[in-house]
Amino acid sequence: MTAPPAPMPGDSLIRRANALPARLGWNLPALALRAFPGAVFWISGQTKVDGLAIRPSALYLFQTEYQLPLLSPDLAVRLAAIGEHLFPALLLIGLFTRGAALGLLGMTAVIEIFVYPQAWPTHGSWAAAFLALIVMGPGRWSLDHLLRLER
Repeated sequence: MTAPPAPMPGDSLIRRANALPARLGWNLPALALRAFPGAVFWISGQTKVDGLAIRPSALYLFQTEYQLPLLSPDLAVRLAAIGEHLFPALLLIGLFTRGAALGLLGMTAVIEIFVYPQAWPTHGSWAAAFLALIVMGPGRWSLDHLLRLER
């Protein structure tokens, strides 16, 4: 039998430092993952509307640059505007968080595949945030938790 390795100088300090994030928990990272990527989509949604109307400039982009298969530009811009407002709002308050994150993950996939495939580093960071929320949930600082929709 071999003896366990001798502790390195500062080993105890490193272990305590590494344990600190675990003691802080998931709540603050979950809130950040809900708020910041959601804000990107909310701001994008704001560029598509003027009050409750779709801006002509947004429709033009869907007719020319953001052409999606199977959807008319008129329907696509309306769905995008609704999704870019509804899902981020739900994320921010932490209501139906996993579903909202899944919706934004789907939108991210569409943007990556059909609109801006060269922007995969940005889209990958959004996708990672949404995947973390889908897997881990919204944290305690959410309506999902308050309403006992999440443990």
